[in-house]
Amino acid sequence: MLISQSDITDHKGDGWSRYVLGVIWSLEIKSGLEIYVDGQVPLGAGLSSSAALECSTAVALNHLFSLNKNSKELALLTQRAENKYVGVPCGIMDQSVSLMAQADHALLLDCRDLSTQHIPVDFAGASLRLLIIDTRAHHALIDGGYAERRASCESVARKLSVHSMRDLDLEKLESGRNLITDIEYKRARHAVTEIARVLAAVELLANRDFIGFGALLTQSHNSLRDDYTVSCPELDVSVETALKNGALGARMVGGGFGGSAIALIRDEDAGKISQAIERVFAERGFDSPRFFNSLPSGGARVI
Repeated sequence: MLISQSDITDHKGDGWSRYVLGVIWSLEIKSGLEIYVDGQVPLGAGLSSSAALECSTAVALNHLFSLNKNSKELALLTQRAENKYVGVPCGIMDQSVSLMAQADHALLLDCRDLSTQHIPVDFAGASLRLLIIDTRAHHALIDGGYAERRASCESVARKLSVHSMRDLDLEKLESGRNLITDIEYKRARHAVTEIARVLAAVELLANRDFIGFGALLTQSHNSLRDDYTVSCPELDVSVETALKNGALGARMVGGGFGGSAIALIRDEDAGKISQAIERVFAERGFDSPRFFNSLPSGGARVI
């Protein structure tokens, strides 16, 4: 990929190249570049391929041009690229974990100040793994669905006089229900309960309570499906089938409207669960899914 300054200023990129151009723009690189991109994160699968591309590009350019940016600064700059250049009003979670993750740990991120805590996650030691189910239902955030849900939560915060969903609890949400629409109530209820699930997950993982953690994953999917309404039939079938066949928990991941689900499974159940999902997909007339096995790994780095 050959890149000139006119490519950046004229927004000549399309598809994945927009994310590369956005990072170059955000880092204020003024010289032309030749970039070769290779990777194994499937595009449009809800697995944060955009953040992976942005962050790997940012780390490479930070090293190449001796910009001396730290991980927090790069997270903010790559978020800016996606918000301002690509046009997706995303948060900073995907970029942060792509840059700051450590192997065998989950990342607890405070989006207000980007402070982090690494939570040990020994799935392998417990003979567990994450099964990633790529439903092949195309996922895209740029069509407005994500933006609409974010706007609903921001509207609730204004109407209930709080800074963000972080400052809201279920009691205050219920007391102000007459001030917001039914849709806004459901969107906010998901946000409030999801924040509580994150904090509960930290305790469960610290205590190696993987059964309890799996239950939280499933609760999260139900909330994303019913309150945030960002699931789809392929994702719901993946979760339901995985649970029926022994998964400890399962949920959709990413921004929704397609993409992938994850299931926390025992190692010996991987084949059984994958085959069951394939069978149900065929019965429903869905495209054949793809499967990946995963354990927590490190973030972007120069190799």
